[in-house]
Amino acid sequence: MKSYKLSIVVPVYNRPDELLALLNTLVDQTRAVDEVVVVEDGSSEDSSSVVARFTDQLPLVYLTKPNTGPGDSRNYGMRHATGDYFIILDSDCELPSGYIAAIHDSLALNPVDFFGGPDAAADEFSDLQKAISFSMTSVLTTGGIRGGSHKKFEPRSFNMGLSRKAFESSGGFGLIHPGEDPDLSIRLRQMGFVSALFQTVFVYHKRRITWASFYKQVYRFGSARPILMRRYPGTFRLAYALPSLFLIGTLCALLFALVGWYLPIGLLLFYFLSVLLVSAIQHKSGLIALKSLQAVMVQLYGYGWGFARSYVKLFNTRKTPEELLPELFFRK
Repeated sequence: MKSYKLSIVVPVYNRPDELLALLNTLVDQTRAVDEVVVVEDGSSEDSSSVVARFTDQLPLVYLTKPNTGPGDSRNYGMRHATGDYFIILDSDCELPSGYIAAIHDSLALNPVDFFGGPDAAADEFSDLQKAISFSMTSVLTTGGIRGGSHKKFEPRSFNMGLSRKAFESSGGFGLIHPGEDPDLSIRLRQMGFVSALFQTVFVYHKRRITWASFYKQVYRFGSARPILMRRYPGTFRLAYALPSLFLIGTLCALLFALVGWYLPIGLLLFYFLSVLLVSAIQHKSGLIALKSLQAVMVQLYGYGWGFARSYVKLFNTRKTPEELLPELFFRK
């Protein structure tokens, strides 16, 4: 059975505490870690002291560079890594003890070119983190794991594996952010590389978040998708537009209720009650259920508004996305 060398690549920007928690979970793996490459992306609060604490426990490489965004930082780390596969993690993730072993087992059965895994909320996460995790992973919101079907999975860069060959052939991540992960996945598939979802390769994703930053994040997610649709014609899926349709449907339901037609608003309330019920059963907490409902509303309306605004801006114009939406692109 072939064995692969895995290089963990973690970009970090002003998050030493998060990196500390992640490195602690790498120390606790049931299978040895081959290499960990930490890329300091122009931080003003760097992680050098954190990295120094683990030099005797992990095979660490610590790199520093000017701030050019997470995509370019991942590329920088992969260019300096020595593995057969690069495992891309966000600094706000923590790993179950069998994470590395699960990657080896999955690759032994299915040595694909690139892959990803799910994310979950750990028991010790805050109520807000659990609520936002619910909204990002529930079948009632995103349809479950984001990224499409098992055989055409688009890995998300908080938990993504990439072969050296796929990286070198594609050039890695682009400068769009967010959206750099589906952008890379689409390019890789068009080049003939094969992806997969590895269900057992999951992370605990803390999502360093407040309500305001969560809205900003999902708004930017929605804004990035029309850029990718324009860049790669034929990649549109109805699911991308559903939050915008949900936003329009909500406004229409409220208007209909004003003139005495209550069926649309009733259907909307039924959906929200379903969110409350499912979250309450899953978390065994009414408070988390209420926060889950708030998170779902922020996600759907934020993403929907970002998608609609970006789509209208990009429609029937010769200007580039970089000109129209410069806030979604880093510069080298």
